[in-house]
Amino acid sequence: MIKVENVSMCYRMSYDRVQSVKEFLVRKMQGKMKYEEFWALKDVSFTVKKGEVFGIIGNNGAGKSTMLKVISGILKPTGGQVACQGNVVPMLELGSGFDIDLTGRENIYLNGAILGNSKEFLDQKYPEILEFSELGKFIDVPIRNYSSGMLMRLAFSIATVVEPEILIVDEILAVGDAAFQEKSRQRMRELMSGGTTVLFVSHSLEQIRQMCDRVLWLEHGEMRMLGATQAVCDAYSAEG
Repeated sequence: MIKVENVSMCYRMSYDRVQSVKEFLVRKMQGKMKYEEFWALKDVSFTVKKGEVFGIIGNNGAGKSTMLKVISGILKPTGGQVACQGNVVPMLELGSGFDIDLTGRENIYLNGAILGNSKEFLDQKYPEILEFSELGKFIDVPIRNYSSGMLMRLAFSIATVVEPEILIVDEILAVGDAAFQEKSRQRMRELMSGGTTVLFVSHSLEQIRQMCDRVLWLEHGEMRMLGATQAVCDAYSAEG
């Protein structure tokens, strides 16, 4: 379902304190802009099979979220390529694709449309999305008034009820109260058993051990280890 071949991602960072676009253009033309290259990913390759739950672990700054954004199509890699077979639903940043001035109900249709679903399909799924989100009467309140937990419940409900072929999750199960976290994990298990391919990033090794078939360990943007969940998690834990 997913094939990542020799993917690298380089950012050019400037430490000059430029105060305006004019100053930036002048400095650039004079050759005075100083850049430093930062490689977030270096020559990463792996494949994910249909129905597999694939975990990515590593310390902060290891390149995990960058890898998910490249696979989602949000970022274009500096080198290498990614191929995905099936519709991809990324759950990377809470509320991305939402309009804060619209209500929860309106955002269900907006976000659902962004994910490629028809109004008829969303009409059919709306009661299920509302029930799962547990938002009740708040569904008709503008989401600018939502807490982060409410926003997460709405985003998770839309993404998982529409049954994606490929689901990309970045730490989202760590947000919200304990009861909803357990409900989310159960929903993820249902998707997995139904054949959805899942890419899952978490700092919780317990969640990774429970949910993933294979794991990739990234370190400073490079592949440190790829293999069976328990073996990779044990090696990662041993390094503390």
